[in-house]
Formats: sequence, structure tokens, C-alpha cells
Amino acid sequence: MSHELSNLRKFVAPEILFGSGARKAVANYARTFGARKVLLVSDPGVQRAGWVADVEQSLREAQIDYVVFTDVSPNPRAAQVMKGAELYAAEGCNLIVAVGGGSPMDCAKGIGIVSTHGRHILEFEGVDTLQLPIPPLILIPTTAGTSADVSQFAIINDESERVKISIVSKSVVPDVSLIDPETTSTMDNFLTACTGVDALVHAIEAFVSTGSGPMTDMHALDAIRLINGNLADLIRHPDDLQLREQVMLGSMKAGLAFSNAILGAVHAMSHSLGGYLDLPHGLCNAMLLEHVIDFNYRETSDKFKVVAETLGIDVRGLNSSEIRKRLMQRVVGLKQEVGLKESLGMFGVHRTDIPSLSEKAIKDPCILTNPRKSSKRDVEVMYEEAL
Repeated sequence: MSHELSNLRKFVAPEILFGSGARKAVANYARTFGARKVLLVSDPGVQRAGWVADVEQSLREAQIDYVVFTDVSPNPRAAQVMKGAELYAAEGCNLIVAVGGGSPMDCAKGIGIVSTHGRHILEFEGVDTLQLPIPPLILIPTTAGTSADVSQFAIINDESERVKISIVSKSVVPDVSLIDPETTSTMDNFLTACTGVDALVHAIEAFVSTGSGPMTDMHALDAIRLINGNLADLIRHPDDLQLREQVMLGSMKAGLAFSNAILGAVHAMSHSLGGYLDLPHGLCNAMLLEHVIDFNYRETSDKFKVVAETLGIDVRGLNSSEIRKRLMQRVVGLKQEVGLKESLGMFGVHRTDIPSLSEKAIKDPCILTNPRKSSKRDVEVMYEEAL
């Protein structure tokens, strides 16, 4: 590849409407796309919280026909995607709206893929495997972390192999993302912490990724600053909408960064872990983060120095290994401030599980943009440290 081409960086993003009340614009956008019938994808928890009814009301007022699909679990299953695609076809839908966290949004992307390709969702693992555009997709996130609403990723759980597969394609970037901080007010503190740390990991991994560039760096650093400055306060003051807005903005920026720069070993290892143990994705990331920073540090210490500064660490007069130590202390400190103190061992991960976890992690597309090349043994050591 010539030098001119190797410097090229593309940046994809949906149309974004950000701010309190954004969810209420759903019917206007559905009408713009010529909605005949909408498949509204969500999950039982989001439905109980009232956000599905909110969206239904908007669609009813605009006299747009819809059908609701809520058979989505955390870490959405391939079987659920296939069931949703059957409903989409049977009901004659031509547009998908998802309201919820990463699980309903990823499931909705999967339903879109299956409904236009007519093949099983697990056949699309990897990068750029889609041949056809998916139906119009409007996403309304109710958590501030996964960023599925702005990303070109869909993560689906393959239960038969007990692993999460990554589907990466411009085709799964939604057409419209309605990012409304009010919808995060029904998250409990644990979910707020998990999703917030997930967003922080997205930002850090995107910044040090081999696929990073000036357009992703600015979003990644801003995301680190916003989450570092507001997440712990939000856990202490969950009713503060201003704090919610700042964390939601951080999550969105982290999503724009990682969707384009891709991620690294934390996510490769977390996808393997989440498929194996069915744990919250943000929690998996949290348990691995400082161990992966420690492994990657020497490869890109200049970038980690910038991360440290953005996290509020005064690096003046410190040598590289001192900065590394302070950075890891700050990451662990922030996790503890928001109440995430768990380790892998506390969830029943044993040393005997590590070889198969590592085998799957090393095949995940996210490992390709990790700043330091990683062997299976490297990954095993990081899992062992996180026990």
C-alpha cells in the first residue's frame, strides 16, 4: 500500500439527535423513511421501565403501525435474532426501531441483517461480510455505555460455542440515533457503573488502537475527560440530569471513536468471557482493563501518557514507569469509586478455563487493532492476572 493511502482514515456516524426528549422524535423519523410497519425491539426490563410505552405512544399518535418484540436477553442470543427476523417478515415490517441498552440494539441490527440476507446470523461473523444494506434502523439507547447506537458493530452470543461473535460493517451503523439522557434515569447504580466504565474502556482502547487517527482521537479524549469527570458524581447523585447528560455525551463520543478506530485486547477478551459466563459486558471490561493497559503500555507509552493527563494525573517530572503506575492506580481508583471491585475469580473463572477463553479471544477481530501484538500465551497471562 502506498504511503498516501496508508494515511487515509474513514469516519462513519449515524444522524444523531442528542438531548432530553430526543426519543420523542421517533415518529417523525419513521415517517421520513416511509414506515409501513415498524418492528419495535426492546427487552422486558426496558419495557417495565416505561420507555417502550413512550415510543409506542409516539408511533400511535403519528398513526404508524408497529409490532413489539421483547424476547431479548442480556448478551442477545442468535436464536432471539432469528425469532425477531421471523416476526419482522411475518408482519410485513419495513423499518426497525430499538429502544434499550446494547442487547436490544445489537439484536435489532442482527434482525436487520437476517431480514435482508435470508441467512443465519452466525454466518456473518467478521469484518465486511454483509452484501446488502439492512432496513432503515432507528436506535434509542437507554444506557450510557455500549454505544451500539452509533457504532458499526453488532455483538451476538453464539450459545452453542459459548462465545460472542462480532459483526463489523458500515451497514449496521444505524440511520438515526436518538440519544436522550432522560432514558438512563431508570438504570440502577450497578448498571450505571458497568456501562460508564464500558464507555471509558471504549475511549481508551480507541485512542491507543492501531486504527486511530485525528478524527477518532478528539472524540476518544473528550470521552475520557467527560466520563472521568462525571461518572463517580453520577453514582453519588443519580437524579442529577446534568450529570446524566455529560456521561451520555461521553459515551456517545467514545462510541464514535471506537466505531471508527476499532478496539483492542480488553474487548477481545471480554467478548470471550461474556460468551462463556454470560456476565454484563461492562463488568467484564472493568475486570480486565488495568491488566491490558499494563501489557500494552510499553508499545505506546506516549499515547498512554496523554490518557493519564486526560484522567487528571499530573505527569510532570515522572518517568515512563511512574506514569504507568499512576495510570493503573487511577483506573483502579475510579472503578472502586463507582463500586466495581470484582475480579474474575469471584465469578467462578478458574485457571483451567483460561486456555479456551484465550483461544476464542485471540480470534476476535478486536485483537487485530490492539497496539501490542498478542500471542495466546500473552492473553492467558492477562486473564491469570485478572483472577
